[in-house]
Amino acid sequence: MSAIKVEVIHDIVCSWCPIAYSNLQQALRNLAIAADIYFLPYELNPDMGTMGEEIDYHLERRYQWNEVRRQSYRSHLLTAAKQAGVCIDFAKRSHYYNSNKAHRLLHWCESQCKQQAMNKLLIDAYFKHGLDISNAQVLLDLAESLGLDRPQAAQALSSNDIKQQLLIKKSRVQEFELSSVPAFIFNEHSLVTGSNSVDYFEQTIKDLTTNQASFHVAN
Repeated sequence: MSAIKVEVIHDIVCSWCPIAYSNLQQALRNLAIAADIYFLPYELNPDMGTMGEEIDYHLERRYQWNEVRRQSYRSHLLTAAKQAGVCIDFAKRSHYYNSNKAHRLLHWCESQCKQQAMNKLLIDAYFKHGLDISNAQVLLDLAESLGLDRPQAAQALSSNDIKQQLLIKKSRVQEFELSSVPAFIFNEHSLVTGSNSVDYFEQTIKDLTTNQASFHVAN
């Protein structure tokens, strides 16, 4: 039995989510602690169309960021990504995409005991290779590369049962009234928000495993 349970609240296209997840994984390795990890969906752009949206345009339209602000943000992001060992290649990653299908596939992979492996593939596909993770064929190729049944994966992308199961997971997320991701639920009640450092995650895990943790939020 693993020492802790971690529910990762994330979106596939969230830049800070793989950074925080990588830092969490490093903290677990440093402490030699096993964790049961599950993923909960948080769609940043649920209404985004099938063509996606160019990143710079999206940031200007949504947040009114000018070029100087965007470049400053990107520099800060890339520094944090490098420290976490996460590759974000903006020469290839040019768009935000609707992530609903990717979340469907990731949820289905939980039943196939391939969820963490699929999460890693999705991160690399989108952030490293700039692939359109809203495209069904891209997602099915990823599933097939893990040895999963392509027709079954295709069914999961359109299944009403999967849709309902995702809604249950989204209801779980809504309990915490989050305004952003990443966020992490430890042992079903202790909430940590933000892309925290390895040291921060280590201390959080130490508190949990010594029965000192209580519900808290970290910004």
